[in-house]
Amino acid sequence: MDDNFKFLLISRITRSISLIYVSLSTPLYLSLLGLSPAVIGLVVFGVVGFYSILSFSLGLFGDRFGYKKSLIIGDLLPAIGTALLAITTNLHVIIPLLIITGIGGGAAGGLRGMWSPGLSALIASNWRDERERVKKLGLLSSAASASSAVGSILISVKQFLPFSPEEDFRVVFGLSSLLLSISILSLLFVHEAQRPKKTTKIMKKTSLSYISKVIASNAVTGIGTGIAIPLLPLWFKLAYHVSDFIIGIVFTISYALTSIGSFLATRIHLDPLKVGSITRALNGILLIGIAFSPWFYLAAFLYAIRGLNAGLGAPNRTAVNVRGISEEDYGAATSLQGIATRAAQLSSGLSGYLLEVWLPLPELSGGILQAIGGYIYYKLLRGRTYVDK
Repeated sequence: MDDNFKFLLISRITRSISLIYVSLSTPLYLSLLGLSPAVIGLVVFGVVGFYSILSFSLGLFGDRFGYKKSLIIGDLLPAIGTALLAITTNLHVIIPLLIITGIGGGAAGGLRGMWSPGLSALIASNWRDERERVKKLGLLSSAASASSAVGSILISVKQFLPFSPEEDFRVVFGLSSLLLSISILSLLFVHEAQRPKKTTKIMKKTSLSYISKVIASNAVTGIGTGIAIPLLPLWFKLAYHVSDFIIGIVFTISYALTSIGSFLATRIHLDPLKVGSITRALNGILLIGIAFSPWFYLAAFLYAIRGLNAGLGAPNRTAVNVRGISEEDYGAATSLQGIATRAAQLSSGLSGYLLEVWLPLPELSGGILQAIGGYIYYKLLRGRTYVDK
């Protein structure tokens, strides 16, 4: 493994531990501070909305000034945000802080900490062979998912700290800020391959045509993800009356299996499009099963299997998503994917309301949309072959 990739790996490991803890703990922390599920959903809506705009801006910035710089800026904001969360319990400060630093929103999946504006573009720029991209993405995904398991363990072990419940959360927020600082330092040692000079203000028409097809599928899936996933820790608590400790264990197991799935993605040699499509549809089917599970342990088992499935599919989809994109457009195109997915996840604002209407509704509706998204993904992108540009 070359040193360049090692430093990128270290960055994703420390970032994953930090942001998974923040993503999982935010709905639980806000609930502890007295907010209702509906209001928490609106806070997540604000976080996702602001971060969508930031992601696209950093993508355009990366095309012109370097993807590594985009990654550093993308880590700097949450590092500042988590440091401030460690020293305040004022909701009038916490809510805008969560929004403008982009933390605590979106899906808390095993790969949540891996992705930030510029990563896909950097991988595509530094490693041009599609199989090599899948391998690198698989290794990053595996390491990030395993690290996410550590982040979720922090949810379980924080209760053993000798402080009040609010202070337990804040102490680990401080640790999260330190880990993000390590991520930033690691990125300083990552080298970036030279790219063609940017010739358009945003991107070429051919790149836009291809990315539009990816976005169409991601939008459907993103709406489902936004409804089902951001408040899932709170959903488990309300549906089965389990403790934060048990919820942390569930996510830890899921993330460990996501790591295994991502590693398996580096070993299989199947069509990346078919693997990406099938696993995406299966993610939705498993959520539907969770919605109707009468037992907590069955729901936990299905979520763990979903983690394995997600780890297998994500590296393949990421490689497919840049097949038809010009090298000079990697940053703008991948960030446009991100902003579309994040914008679709603004559906998280509905999640709290749906949860209050009928408890299974967020997981059921989100699962249906994710399953449909897998079918659309294959239909729109089949027939596209990789061309090294």
